[in-house]
Order: sequence, then structure tokens, then C-alpha cells
Amino acid sequence: MSGEHASRRLIDDYARGDATMAADTVWALEAHLETCAPCRGHLAVSVAIEAPDITAVLDTVRAGLEPQLDAAVRAPSRRHRPRWVSAWLTPAMAPWLAMTVVVTLIALLLDAVASPTFFGGASPVLPIAPVLPLCGVAASWSRGMDPAHELTASTARAGLPLLLRRTTAVLVVVLPGLLVGGWLTGTTTAAQWLLPSLAFTSTALALGSVVGVTRAALGLLIAWGVVVVVPAWATGRTPLALRLVLQPDRLPVWGLLLALGIGAVIARRNAYSTL
Repeated sequence: MSGEHASRRLIDDYARGDATMAADTVWALEAHLETCAPCRGHLAVSVAIEAPDITAVLDTVRAGLEPQLDAAVRAPSRRHRPRWVSAWLTPAMAPWLAMTVVVTLIALLLDAVASPTFFGGASPVLPIAPVLPLCGVAASWSRGMDPAHELTASTARAGLPLLLRRTTAVLVVVLPGLLVGGWLTGTTTAAQWLLPSLAFTSTALALGSVVGVTRAALGLLIAWGVVVVVPAWATGRTPLALRLVLQPDRLPVWGLLLALGIGAVIARRNAYSTL
């Protein structure tokens, strides 16, 4: 790479399918070609010169497909979706985000109609707020729920950058709703659940580099539900675990977990491309 564009020699080697090119060089070049029209033009010229067999195959395929495409019934036009939507979101996340919003609304409804002792005097928002973002994170890099997962995972921009963008999109949707919910229910401080929420998210991403993001997020979600939410719902009392882990004096511990999770994600940043 030189300056803002790839060198002609590098593009020629790529067009020939040079097996000696380093993998990181290939990925960097492919990522650059996605956003650089001049280099894509050089690549088209280089393919015609350096790999005439590929050009012949493409011409043959095009000649066979064009009559069929002309005769096919055109699909109804769809509304144009900005490129940033595909870069930050996946269609599989929509139902999960909707479910998260619905759960938040249900918690607000319970807070409005339930007796003060239903959750041991605590707002129903407080037990579920720390783990609600995990619902969206579980879907942000899911092989089973994203029909285009294999196509997305094979692109040059896949891996941790794409995962972080999708996780950020989840937090942008979920956290404002929880802030409003906390304000409406009179929850003491946002930090009481906000810091644990971010710590859970970073821990899910860190564990995801080993077992997969979806498994890690769902595992943490289930563990929190078994230890905190279900006992509070069943007994009508604030469980000891909730009193211990969400007290204001425990915030430094959650801050440490958040820092450790971020550090683990950075240390294992290359593992996300092979999940």
C-alpha cells in the first residue's frame, strides 16, 4: 500500500491470485478496494491483462445469464437502505431489540401496578437492567439467526470491528430506554445498573472469543436469571445476591470487571475473525 491507494504491482499480484501474498496483505487490500473506486478500476484492467481466463469465464457466464435475466419478472423495488445501516445492524437483531424494549415496558408496568413488596421493595427494572443488553448482543454475531452470516463473516471487515459496531448499536437502543425507565421508577442512580450492564457486555464479548458471542451472552443471561431474577419473582423478596452485587459500594468491582473484559477483548482481538 502506498499513500491513499494500493500499488499497481500489488493489484496485479492480487489479480493473478499470487499464492505468496501474505494473508493480512490480502485482507487489507480487499478492505481498501471496498471503498476506493480508482483501485477497483485498476483491478478490472489488471484482471483483463493478468488473468484472461477469468475474464473469459465471466463473459461466458454473463452471456448465458443475460437472456434469462431479461426474461425474468422483476422484483418490486424496495426502499433504499443507507450503507451505514448494514454496517451497524443485522436483520436478526430487530426482533431481539424489540423483545428487549418489550421487557423494559413490562418491567415499568410491573413497577406501576405491583405491590411495593413484589420485588422486595426494589423496582422490577433494577434486577433485569444489567443483563438486558445481552439479548441484543446474543443476536449481533449469531450464525443461526443471521441468514447472511457466512457471507458477512467472509468479508474483509468481519471480526471484532463489525462485532463492536453491532454491540454499540444494541447499547444505543437499550441504554436510553433503561435510563428513562430508571427515571420513571425512581431507581437510585443509573450507575447502580449501568456499570454492571457494561461489565456484562464486555464480559460476554471476552468470553465470546472462546465459546462464541451468542453462547457467552445467553450463558450470562441465564446465570443472572437463575441467581437473581427468578428468586425475586418467586419469593417477592430482594435476593441476597442482588443486594450484594448492586450496592453502590460494589461499583469499583464492576468497574474492574469492565476493564478486565475490555482488556481481554483487546488481547484476543484476532480470535473474532475465526468464530
